[in-house]
Amino acid sequence: MNAFASRPPRYPAAPALALAALLAAAPGLSTPAHAQPDDGPARLAALAVPTLTAPAEVVSTPRPDVVPSPLDAMPEYPPRTGSIPQIALPPTIGAEALVGPMLAGRLAGLADDLGLEHGAADVAGLRAFYEARGFSPAWIAPAPEGTFAWTPAARALTRVLAAAAAEGLDPSAYPAPALPAGPGLDPAGAADAEIALSAVLVRYAQDARGGRLEPSRLHRLITPTLDIPGAEAVLSGLTAAADPAAALADHNPPHEGYRRLRAALAQQRAAVAPAEPMVSVPPGPVLRVGARDARVPLLRARFGMDAPAETDERVYDVALAEAVEGFQREHGLVVDGIVGNQTIAALASADPTRREGDLVANMERWRWLPRELGAKKAVFVNVPAYRMEVREAGVVVHESRVIVGKPGQETPIFSDEMEYVVVSPSWTIPPSIMRNEILPGLRADPGYAAARGYEVIRTGNHVTVRQPPGPRNALGHIKFMFPNGHHVYLHDTPSRGLFDTLRRAYSHGCVRVENPFALADLLLAEQGWPEARLRALIGSRERYVHLDEHVPVHLAYFTLEADADGRVVPHEDIYGFDARTREALGL
Repeated sequence: MNAFASRPPRYPAAPALALAALLAAAPGLSTPAHAQPDDGPARLAALAVPTLTAPAEVVSTPRPDVVPSPLDAMPEYPPRTGSIPQIALPPTIGAEALVGPMLAGRLAGLADDLGLEHGAADVAGLRAFYEARGFSPAWIAPAPEGTFAWTPAARALTRVLAAAAAEGLDPSAYPAPALPAGPGLDPAGAADAEIALSAVLVRYAQDARGGRLEPSRLHRLITPTLDIPGAEAVLSGLTAAADPAAALADHNPPHEGYRRLRAALAQQRAAVAPAEPMVSVPPGPVLRVGARDARVPLLRARFGMDAPAETDERVYDVALAEAVEGFQREHGLVVDGIVGNQTIAALASADPTRREGDLVANMERWRWLPRELGAKKAVFVNVPAYRMEVREAGVVVHESRVIVGKPGQETPIFSDEMEYVVVSPSWTIPPSIMRNEILPGLRADPGYAAARGYEVIRTGNHVTVRQPPGPRNALGHIKFMFPNGHHVYLHDTPSRGLFDTLRRAYSHGCVRVENPFALADLLLAEQGWPEARLRALIGSRERYVHLDEHVPVHLAYFTLEADADGRVVPHEDIYGFDARTREALGL
């Protein structure tokens, strides 16, 4: 099993039962002895048709007030011979009368072997769904030829399952079970198919909501709160929907960013891939015209260019820079002819042998976000893009550059709610920085903390280091708090020059905001705290301002984003999460 898998193997084909009795309301038929179920006398009693003896002679006395029926002149049921005739299903007998007892029996003994997200809880939910229906089938109905068929709703739902690849899911994980074929009725097989289809529908809905992977197993700092529906909720929602197929498909993310990637995936699959994979150019130092680097010949090969005659092939020249500019223009990058990490990432992403897997991996991460990102305001940080957005009713009203955690001290990926801001914050050094930086510095130099404006607080054997408010404080003049187990937040910084760099992964995990007071104004001006009033609070002690309404904060990780024109913009996979997600999905 894949090391990242969160569940056991998918739902196997439903086992065939040994019961093949004909159940029909015809006189003189009995349940054959070889067709009796072997799972208990109570179930046997519920499913068997009682043996009927020859009918007693009935003497009919004509009534003068009854008009004779033409049926009275029809011959009686043909006398029995040595064989029992095949009986078609009378239209007055519904599937529930035949399959319902089988469903009850099968569900009563159903083990936790369906491979669903919540295991035993989902099996219990499956039972509860059918119990609420009086064990009436949801997906099968009698067919005129005397067997069973899928209902129109079931057929529409199986079409959604078959189209799972368009959503970045694996269609082979959602096989539509087959109904028993051949003459006669097989209520046992029909019950198995009914349960199998329900389990597959639940599984699709759960995977569409993010249940395929356990994100924290990809990395300990990927900790979204997933909203995975239970079996009873999924099935009840489908049977109550006016359009069950649309209700099932709607379990996929509703976000515009997801829909754009889905369109890009379809376009990528429709394109004709080259016969050979493209030349790979590894990361390295920034390349400008005149630079000398061993990767320059790889870049020329990537663009199909020959090395200039009588010059060093490792020199990055003007002709190659112009080819890079054309590539940057095509992919929505800054057009400067400089080969940095983002251009290297775009070159790798443009390789069709990898692009499809990266698109699916990014679509999967959209499933980790809440379905409602924020009805009013929300703060959205895309870590690989080094960008923060403020959205109002889904529309971006403010955008800012940010600095995120360096590799090894990654910014966590999760959602929470901002509750308050702190003006003139102090900074208590977190345990990881204490262990890796402060304590070694103090051991080497007793004046290490004082030289940096830190206060050392000793309580017994415990040492705490705090940086008081001030212009040198690492958090700057304001921080935005959404209390969480990772102890990260958004904040100002005195190191303003770092915002001018392209690869802004410098922090210990928190997110530094380029213009934090503009952000504060958007969040607090309506409740009487515009930017000017907040700046007036800057001083030597902390000042707290609470938000009247909490604001959702989403720290997300998308290395591919599609714009309104369908153009896919790549970002560097700074933490290697694309590779981990592709591996976990088997891509």
